[in-house]
Amino acid sequence: MARVVLAMSGGVDSSVAAHLLIESGHDVVGVFMRHGEESASQCRVDPDAGKAALPVLGALAQGRADHKQGCCSATDAADARRVASKMGIPFYALDLQQDFRRIVDYFVEDYLSGRTPNPCVKCNHWIKFGKLFDYADGVGADYVATGHYARIVDDAGQAQLHRGLDGHKDQSYALFGIPARRMSRMMLPVGDFTKPKIREIAESLQLGVANKKDSQEICFVTQGHHSDFVKARRPEMVGATAGEIVTTEGRVVGSHSGYEAFTIGQRKKLGVAMGEPYFVVEIDPESNRVVIGKKESLAKTGLTAGEANWLVNPDTLPERVWVQIRYNGSAHPARLMVDQTSPERFQVTFESPQDAVAPGQAAVVYDGTRVIGGGWID
Repeated sequence: MARVVLAMSGGVDSSVAAHLLIESGHDVVGVFMRHGEESASQCRVDPDAGKAALPVLGALAQGRADHKQGCCSATDAADARRVASKMGIPFYALDLQQDFRRIVDYFVEDYLSGRTPNPCVKCNHWIKFGKLFDYADGVGADYVATGHYARIVDDAGQAQLHRGLDGHKDQSYALFGIPARRMSRMMLPVGDFTKPKIREIAESLQLGVANKKDSQEICFVTQGHHSDFVKARRPEMVGATAGEIVTTEGRVVGSHSGYEAFTIGQRKKLGVAMGEPYFVVEIDPESNRVVIGKKESLAKTGLTAGEANWLVNPDTLPERVWVQIRYNGSAHPARLMVDQTSPERFQVTFESPQDAVAPGQAAVVYDGTRVIGGGWID
């Protein structure tokens, strides 16, 4: 019987994942990762249990039970603990406040560099499948599991990462950066199910989370716009990123109070009236300019990316692949060329131009349903 550390968020997916793992005969340990800076006080380590003790869940948030604090609300923690208790598995909370500051700093600095960060993907790489593996090693667990909609497929003894069965909920894009050496120790129990089926299972088990909404927002930006968060974290930059709004022809059509409020492909709230739809096509942090253009200006024939993580030998990558450039987007056929001297860099040429290729987002490479790697768009 294998011991599995399961990340439990209090949502329907990880709750049903616990049931599926138990049903398969595994020894499951539930872990709630609390890493919002404002909510770090909700976790504590039992002072009477010694340094080797597992973290335990402390008092939940005071005041409104549904108030979103940092990454995870008190309600989420209570739901996760209740589900674990119902299933009779041990449940612990892991305080990752210090580690999560790295995610927040990355988020802020990327926006101030004119890029569009993806903190949820970075969190999967650095924390959920980073620190969680460290924790699993510490408690002698064989595997780490989550409620992601993706699949680990065994092919002749090799663990491969594939898209989840439910194409509408597939989350394989967010997992491309996990080191290949860890794939053999990953379990993704819900990846072989559709979301409606997972909710049906939760309802049949009376877990109380069957109809719980999926989390959509960036977990630590709990109120207001992301640019407000950036300014609050870096008050010395208020006003320093203000500048002009110009068209692709170079015509100045307005001004803005900070380019961190814009993302590539954005159409609404540009602050200028053009008489027809215009989109953000470029953000230049050197001149503080936000460049806007008509929809055809968004189309790009390719991209370059760095910080690649390959789940296969980069020398054996197929030339024709499918590349996905945003979390909720589709993969598109493309040609792939990896830098022979620096395999962490690669170039993609799309078979047909793609809109809103945003620096800072991930470009994830697929061979059919299999994730073979990816990197971060320059």
